[in-house]
Amino acid sequence: MSHIAYVNGRYLPQRDATVHIEDRGYQFADGVYEVFLVWNGIPVDYGPHIVRLQRSMAELRMREPMSAGAMTVVMKEIVRRNRITTGIVYMQVNRGVAPRAHPFPNANTKPSMVVTAKAFAGSSDAMAEQGAKVVTARDIRWERRDIKSVGLLANVLARQSASEAKAYEAILVTADGTVTEASASNAWIITADKTIVTHPTSNAILGGITRSTVIDLAREAGYKVTERPFTLDEARAAKEVFLTGTTTFVMPVTQIDDQPVANGSSGLIALDLRKRYRNYMDALDAATAWNV
Repeated sequence: MSHIAYVNGRYLPQRDATVHIEDRGYQFADGVYEVFLVWNGIPVDYGPHIVRLQRSMAELRMREPMSAGAMTVVMKEIVRRNRITTGIVYMQVNRGVAPRAHPFPNANTKPSMVVTAKAFAGSSDAMAEQGAKVVTARDIRWERRDIKSVGLLANVLARQSASEAKAYEAILVTADGTVTEASASNAWIITADKTIVTHPTSNAILGGITRSTVIDLAREAGYKVTERPFTLDEARAAKEVFLTGTTTFVMPVTQIDDQPVANGSSGLIALDLRKRYRNYMDALDAATAWNV
């Protein structure tokens, strides 16, 4: 059965789904996106994802294609038509179709919206037990990383460097040695005194939805969490390092470039947080999960 996509008011087999060649998302990366997980038929943190999408559109002065309620109807229908029990839903909103010119088009230009879905189980528990290898890459992205823009070429290059090194991810490091995040996830360290540290939300990182949930879960469990910048040297010397993301969940890191993290085994706190996050997903309430 073909995957079904939503494109500007129509549900189509993906093989037939197209956008106009003068869509500004295609020509200028003038668009934003979100990805949320469906777990056991229930969306995970759907409301915060939609709120972040709305914020990204507002920051780019982009019209919303429809109300949050109408958008939820589309998301539910995409999940239903693609028979997604466990998987991901991808949504993208572009500024719309207009003759190619750098300034914004006429204010009446209708935004474009595309939604797709596919089955996906997220990162495996076996990989988490083993721990992930990451490589470092220079953070060469633009200065508004808080906007979930479709302009991801710098992320692509970083992730390709990880792929070529047979690594799980690439953590991004600024010229002064600060770790911002990873190419598609947020980065964390745990210090010798068991303090959990992650970069604060700012224009320097994308405020991850999973990141926010894990902070709450960690604090509920009694862990000390500090939001501050940390350096690559701190990460190399850390007791534990881990990543979080929509499809990553919580992933312990056991190697940075060619150097093991601590004793080279998955950290106990990271594994505990992963378990707590999985329990959180398993306990989601179907009656309220689609609320925004």
